[in-house]
Amino acid sequence: MIASLSGLVLAKGPNAVILDVGGVGYETFISGRTYDALPETGHTCFLFVQTVVREDAITLFGFHTKDEKELFLLLVTVAGIGPKLALTILSGIGVDELCRAITVKDLSRLTALPGIGKKTAQRLCVELAEKVGGLGGFIPEEAGPRTAVLAAAPNVMDDAVSALVNLGYPQATAWQALRAVEHSLPEGGAEPPRVEELIRLALRSLAAR
Repeated sequence: MIASLSGLVLAKGPNAVILDVGGVGYETFISGRTYDALPETGHTCFLFVQTVVREDAITLFGFHTKDEKELFLLLVTVAGIGPKLALTILSGIGVDELCRAITVKDLSRLTALPGIGKKTAQRLCVELAEKVGGLGGFIPEEAGPRTAVLAAAPNVMDDAVSALVNLGYPQATAWQALRAVEHSLPEGGAEPPRVEELIRLALRSLAAR
């Protein structure tokens, strides 16, 4: 079973990367956040890998960090969450924030993620709350509100993603642009931007690529 890969990036996209390892190209499915961390084509990349073997296919899932892989493995143990939905979840939220949301049972934050309804969010909290401590640097005893500006209004991100998708952008691309906007916002104190402003900033980020 393949547990990691190190090779040249032959091709990459928001959902998958092809790594050349000793002359063999391995297609590995990834989250949007792992995509953000990939080097340019032609450069060497290391990924933690989970191999999923089924009767009709052997599929590789790659991760930039060990914590992301471990959280992926926890997510797919929850009924209703398969590997692809787990990657979608990890594309929309960081490991530490997801661990915090699960631990403090922040259902509004969890249901703001693509593909997660209230029942699935509840299952995540019930089944994983005691298992996610320590991942991504999250320590349950220190759980509290994020200092990031958008933490106070998680639905703003979800609404902005929906708007960008309606404009024709792939969901992964929309999330990537909005994460770039989020990282550019100052921490603490400031009011979160409205959806319209967030969309404008995301469109500016996309146009600059």
